[in-house]
Amino acid sequence: MTARLRVVVADDERPARSFLLALLRSFDDVTVVGEAVSGKDAVAVIQETQPDLALLDWNMPELDGIGVVRALQKKALPLIAFVTAYDEYAVRAFEVNAVDYLLKPVEKKRLRETLNRAMERIEHAEIVAEQAARVGIAIDAYEAAARQPYLERIPIRHRGEVVILPVNQIAAIVAESELLHITTVRNEKHTITYRLKDLEHRLDPAKFIRLSRGALANIDLIGKVIAMPGGTHEVLLTNGMKLQVSRLQSRIVRERFLRL
Repeated sequence: MTARLRVVVADDERPARSFLLALLRSFDDVTVVGEAVSGKDAVAVIQETQPDLALLDWNMPELDGIGVVRALQKKALPLIAFVTAYDEYAVRAFEVNAVDYLLKPVEKKRLRETLNRAMERIEHAEIVAEQAARVGIAIDAYEAAARQPYLERIPIRHRGEVVILPVNQIAAIVAESELLHITTVRNEKHTITYRLKDLEHRLDPAKFIRLSRGALANIDLIGKVIAMPGGTHEVLLTNGMKLQVSRLQSRIVRERFLRL
């Protein structure tokens, strides 16, 4: 075992990532060897630095914590601890399968326990294949325990009343900080306070697609896909809305819409 535990942190939310990094750097037996702002970055950082432990936010956009694990080859898979906003009941699946988790907001004492578990695993020289198999089992158990039915309607509070908006009437959802601006197929506008990535998790991925870090669109309403400079695209919805597609998501849009 090395003198220090080499750790990578991946979280798309800067405050949460900075807080976790500060906690880690307060421990004398830990070295932070990399940080990532997305799942895609996490895969690259883990492959480059080969850490002992990766702390992965469970619900990152475009490529979540599960996606990171599945994108890594078994020989490159470090010990994994997921960081999650789900309640303790749901995440017990991790402990049953001997894979740790951290519940947001992360507590220093709980983080110390996670680090100790990682160090103990390394001391006992557990082989990578066994660890990879355990992570896979834990992911399946977690998904079975934490899976919620996809939303069919969204309650929207407005001037003392609650508007019940059917999800199939939503054309697009655009994020502005902690606010989500929802536009319907009839171009009605609604605003709720919610995080886009949390709402995305509750929507059927067969019906909604992420176009960028700040926008989701109803797949059935995408009428045109327009190529733009720099390898990006713009989509035109049937209600007249135009939405920009990021370079990363443009690849997904091309695969999904522009090929037979």
